[in-house]
Formats: sequence, C-alpha cells, structure tokens
Amino acid sequence: MAKKSAIARNNKRIRMVEKYSEIRNELKNIANSSESTFEEKIEARKKLALLPKNSSPVRVRNRCQKTGRPRGYMRFFGLSR
Repeated sequence: MAKKSAIARNNKRIRMVEKYSEIRNELKNIANSSESTFEEKIEARKKLALLPKNSSPVRVRNRCQKTGRPRGYMRFFGLSR
C-alpha cells in the first residue's frame, strides 16, 4: 500500500491536468503552428511557462487503483501485478 500523501498528491495533479488542459492545448497549438508569427509563438510559450508545473500531464504517475502502488502497473487492467 502506497503512502496516502503520495496518492493524494497524484490525485491533485490529475485534477490540475483536467483543469488546465484546454488552456494548455490552445497555447501549444499557437506555439507549434506554422501560421503563427514569431511574436505570437514567444508570447504563447511565456504564458505556457506561467501555468503550474503540475498541470502538465507528464507529471501524473500511473498508480494501481486498489493499492496506489506505482511500480508493476499494468495499464490494461489499471492494477499492479
């Protein structure tokens, strides 16, 4: 069983990802678009950098639904081995 604080921290990250996903996607589309001007791209990257770090989906850890264990996680089942 994982620590309750680690599970809670990960759940907080999941909520932040959901909250900021729309804003983050809009800014990334502007920054990566070939139609955007250089100034628009720079402005989008600055705004993207101002978003909370935990709003990035990369920071979410796959954890077992039952125990919260981060290792040995099987995505198909949503559980650890």
